[in-house]
Amino acid sequence: MVYLATNEMMGETMSECIFCKIARRELQSQIVREDDQAVAFRDANPQAPTHILVIPKRHISSLAEASEQDGELLGHLLLMTCQIAQEQNLESNYRVVINNGAGAGQSVFHIHLHLLGGRTFHWPPG
Repeated sequence: MVYLATNEMMGETMSECIFCKIARRELQSQIVREDDQAVAFRDANPQAPTHILVIPKRHISSLAEASEQDGELLGHLLLMTCQIAQEQNLESNYRVVINNGAGAGQSVFHIHLHLLGGRTFHWPPG
């Protein structure tokens, strides 16, 4: 499944947001971890053998839209990502990516971290 960014998607409401729907369990997904603040699930279009998305349950459109009050939540997302990497036996060989804006590859406008592992990555990334 591929999601394409459009101006309409950038302005979508939480009730229309596909990741909000996943967090509310309105859409089925392969959830690997969940707590009161966040949910992590396998990407529908994986770019690596392990490709898991980590999202806050609260809708934040992008990293650029996050505020200082979101600092604790953003830290929580990073720590959850690290815990999942350990659970997935990725050791210390994984990549964490946040795309911000359509030009950077963000296709769903709900902040999310990509946890990628299980293969060798190169630099620069793209």
